[in-house]
Amino acid sequence: MSHDVSPAQQQAIDLVRGYYDAFNRGDWAGMLERLSADVAHDLNQGTCESGVEAFAAFLQRMDASYREQLRDVVAMASLDGTRAAAEYVVHGEYHHTDEGLPPANGQRYVLPGGAFFDLRDGRIARVSNYYNLQDWIAQVGG
Repeated sequence: MSHDVSPAQQQAIDLVRGYYDAFNRGDWAGMLERLSADVAHDLNQGTCESGVEAFAAFLQRMDASYREQLRDVVAMASLDGTRAAAEYVVHGEYHHTDEGLPPANGQRYVLPGGAFFDLRDGRIARVSNYYNLQDWIAQVGG
């Protein structure tokens, strides 16, 4: 089996790594600049939101309730660079209650997660996030 990476594949991996590096810095503008204007964002066990403005609003909602860092990020991509995936471990703190979820009082959690991406013209056109919500609820005492 070859371990060679195509240029398109490396570009896709770099895009996804840059997206998560921006996340870990709390650099929302850096995340948003990596998205296509019509980005589709599939929320874990939720709806699909469309557009960079909706994604920016999502980041504001997240920032209001959570402090998170993603560790052990592994990114992979198709040879043609049009699809990518990432696996990571979320280390977080739940500091303000998020609507419809258990009350927050600074609970800490560690949760594996992952995402799938469609990539187009050097930007992220779709991101679908997955994690075990029941595990998270159990960790924060819900």
